[in-house]
Amino acid sequence: MLGAIHNQLFQMHRRYKRLVMVAADTIMIPLALLSAFAMRLGIEEFEPERFIWWFLVAPVVAIPAFIRLGLYRAVVRYMGPQAAFAVLKGVTFATISLMILVLMFRVPGFPRSVFINFWLISVLYVGGSRFFIRAYFHWLTRSYTDRSIIAIYGAGGAGLQLASAIKDGGEYLPVAFIDDNNALSGSILGGIQIYSSSQLEGLVKDQGVTQVFLAMPSISASERQAILNRLEDLPVYVRSVPSMPDLLSGKLNLEEVRDIEIEDLLGRDAVPPFDTLLSKCIQGKSVMVTGAAGSIGSELCRQIIKVRPKCLVLFDISEFGLYNINSQLSLMEGSEEIEIVPLLSSIRHKPLLVKVLRYYKVDVIYHAAAYKHVPLVEHNIIAGVRNNVFGTLSVAKAAIEAKVKDFVMISTDKAVRPTNVMGATKRLAELMIQGLALEPGATTFCAVRFGNVLGSSGSVVPLFRRQIESGGPVTVTHPEVSRYFMTIPEAAQLVIQAGALARSGDIFVLDMGERLKIVDLAGKMIRLMGFEVKDEDNPLGSIEIKFTGLRPGEKLREELMIGDNLSGTEHSKILRAREMRLEWDEIEQISEELYRACDNFDNEKIRAILLHSIVGYRPDHEFVDAILNESTTTDIAEFDTNIAKFPGRQ
Repeated sequence: MLGAIHNQLFQMHRRYKRLVMVAADTIMIPLALLSAFAMRLGIEEFEPERFIWWFLVAPVVAIPAFIRLGLYRAVVRYMGPQAAFAVLKGVTFATISLMILVLMFRVPGFPRSVFINFWLISVLYVGGSRFFIRAYFHWLTRSYTDRSIIAIYGAGGAGLQLASAIKDGGEYLPVAFIDDNNALSGSILGGIQIYSSSQLEGLVKDQGVTQVFLAMPSISASERQAILNRLEDLPVYVRSVPSMPDLLSGKLNLEEVRDIEIEDLLGRDAVPPFDTLLSKCIQGKSVMVTGAAGSIGSELCRQIIKVRPKCLVLFDISEFGLYNINSQLSLMEGSEEIEIVPLLSSIRHKPLLVKVLRYYKVDVIYHAAAYKHVPLVEHNIIAGVRNNVFGTLSVAKAAIEAKVKDFVMISTDKAVRPTNVMGATKRLAELMIQGLALEPGATTFCAVRFGNVLGSSGSVVPLFRRQIESGGPVTVTHPEVSRYFMTIPEAAQLVIQAGALARSGDIFVLDMGERLKIVDLAGKMIRLMGFEVKDEDNPLGSIEIKFTGLRPGEKLREELMIGDNLSGTEHSKILRAREMRLEWDEIEQISEELYRACDNFDNEKIRAILLHSIVGYRPDHEFVDAILNESTTTDIAEFDTNIAKFPGRQ
């Protein structure tokens, strides 16, 4: 019943709501005057018939004043200090006007103290009625609607603006601000009380808070991680809001409140890019990105557009992907001044590549085209070799023939002591460009090696989120599996900067911080989405983590370098690796053997060639697990000795 009344009140036209308020004040003002007389004269001595006309005059004087002061334009359920001040001004004006009229007409027996009483009671009746209605609406909203009860973490300008924006919607009901500044505890901000972070557990229990919105756009990553660690053990769904500039500019809206991402859990801030390194190879130049529609390639394109090249050639074999990235880039600021050329073709088409590079006078190539999904390449070996190895060779030779100045290849941590075909093909591609770098030519070759990027296709984070939302289980391959992580924009910026630092044949390694255990990541995501992990210690939990076993070719722990031969560069996050190279004659021999094996569809021959050509390639993950389980050493030399002794792997 109350819920139906609540809905009818909300759906009433604004004009009718104002008429209701005018009618209420028309009753309240005479009632206030009557109460003022009663307080002054007492019930027994007061003769209301003597002043009957003044009960009619009072609202005639007061209502126009209220209208003029905008009292009826205020939304009662969001009434704040400005509306309260308008009530004070309106009642004061009405009282003074009434007093002037009484003095002008020399009304006998009209006590002067009635005016003071009238002012006080009018403020109470007119203002109090509005705050009563405001409290009534909030009570009904909290009790009889499906709005989620939330707390906003951050009692600053961003939190206040967020609360105001949320109140206009019908999805969330903010009941508290949380702030680490204990001096603010107990204060009221925008009609909402501020609590200390230590009181949040009580809010969850007493007020039914189910979600916490982080509204602190200026804090560092380490500070954000500390807050998330405190919230992790509470049964609340933790979410983060868009930055306030984006929210207020209309770029984002409250429907885009995002879940906590893995970058929030990394606890490290991205190093700002060096503008000189970003612009060196790009600004005012002609640039090509192969694999432009992929996760890394598309982000490279977005970062490149910001640095204002003369021309950007998008090269990809996916029609749909190429259409998407071309559409996105065309909408970016400044793109109308840049020639953007989407080209649909394969990187193995060398004659076309040469013509394109010459026609557009390409200065630098960022080679991001590759098959990267380990299990898929493991089951499609020939396609992986043709794309990752021969495709790279095709683009590199075309660059030499067209006299392209810089060639930057995107590599992977899976190329280090690879245990799968994808990693082996990427390591061979690295060796190829290093071999070409030894040959005379005008092109500077380099490769940039990094680990997992957040948000790329196949990323574990969206997979975990879908599994949690569907009730689980969350699937993790192995309890000990760990990975390096970096955001796509950060990786793309570092790739561009590494290219500017290159000497021909360089292999760059990006500093990606510490490895993160995937099972720990899964547990944090489950808890921060408001659920509990179901395991032996907590059989009543809601979401189970299920271990499925390592997939073919998958490592427990990825590495970024072979050995420890690293040296620094001008950028703290970019390191130069000194690793073994092959002469070009050896590379050519390996390539010819792989060509023949691919033409003969001989997968076993391809594996054998990769096994004998790539130093450190160990294709059997079960074999690697056995060595790790038998050995407690982390010394690479002892590890390799153990491998050599393992039966069947001589």
